[in-house]
Amino acid sequence: MNNNAAAQISPFRVEIAQADLDDLQVRLANTRLPAEAPGDNWDLGTPNSYLRETVDHWQNGFDWREQEARMNEFPHYLTDIDGQTVHFLHIPSAEADATPLLLIHTYPGSFVDFLDLIGPLTDPVAHGGQASDAFSVVIPSIPGFGFSTPLAGRGWTMARVAKTFDTLMRRLGYDSYGSHGSDAGAMISRELGLLNPPGFLGMHVLQLFSFPSGDPTEFEKFTPEDYAALQHLEWFQSVGGYNAINSTRPQTVAVGISDSPVGQLAWNELFNNFGNGTSLVSRDQILTEVSLYWFTNTSATAGRYHYEEAHADTQPAINTAPTGVAVFADDFKTIRPLAERDNSNIVHWSTFPEGGHFATLERPTDVTEDLRAFFSGLRKA
Repeated sequence: MNNNAAAQISPFRVEIAQADLDDLQVRLANTRLPAEAPGDNWDLGTPNSYLRETVDHWQNGFDWREQEARMNEFPHYLTDIDGQTVHFLHIPSAEADATPLLLIHTYPGSFVDFLDLIGPLTDPVAHGGQASDAFSVVIPSIPGFGFSTPLAGRGWTMARVAKTFDTLMRRLGYDSYGSHGSDAGAMISRELGLLNPPGFLGMHVLQLFSFPSGDPTEFEKFTPEDYAALQHLEWFQSVGGYNAINSTRPQTVAVGISDSPVGQLAWNELFNNFGNGTSLVSRDQILTEVSLYWFTNTSATAGRYHYEEAHADTQPAINTAPTGVAVFADDFKTIRPLAERDNSNIVHWSTFPEGGHFATLERPTDVTEDLRAFFSGLRKA
């Protein structure tokens, strides 16, 4: 990294003011839950019973300072790219030939998605791997999320974020790198594949969002597993109303979420209910993510990319970059014939019997091993 680039990067620590923690406690104590739905289950959305139990733990058991200290075990930085503040973690490996790797988080997740992967990726020898498995890791917050705020203007599509993150990697001195992502991070990774900047090694994702086009011949290659994945997609569409709201009226819903921490908790129901009751994300993991959104007051800007994507008039394009896919049992299941229609260079495909949409939180070892396998395969190719 040259001196000019270094001058554009400043160290950062996660330090939430005690007054903000005190305010959160007051708001939690004054919680007013809605009228209870019949059955008080997940059929109509986040149930009161879940909220009561989780709010009690938020007040009396959850330790934000402990989580904050865990975040600060790793070096954080801020930089400005075209007028946008970008927050990121940068953990170079001690191994000389480590592969630079960009890790891009979910919605409604954050850089916290990847904390359990940092050690095994950067220091594989200490975590059951080989020196050749080492990665130098960069974990940015997507603009509008967490500490990558305030959001600079409009037009923050996933393609624009991809270009911003490519600039970040170049600023850090990486002429070549790969990427990994889930959810929003998977979309940004695919945009990097479409951009295919010089030195881009390839993308590893937990989902490829490819859907039927209306051509009946697309179903000719479907296996029973593909039809099951299509049924899972239909289930998700039946509960994914947040997509429609964020795509049309993100600022309206953000008013309530920004004023009520329990509203933020309820809105982030995907951590608990994405897999229809199968989530392995722990209560403390959920509250860490939700608290980060609350303290940074980013519910409005984090959800806005849905609106920008819905109004971007993007034309279909084929991704030709080397692509790896890891499909977890209780996640959105990528439909392979449709994925191969939209991505012509899928060189790695794996399935896992346990884990869901937030696999880096639920099954970090599986994700780590799959990243090693994918990028090792690229090196051998």
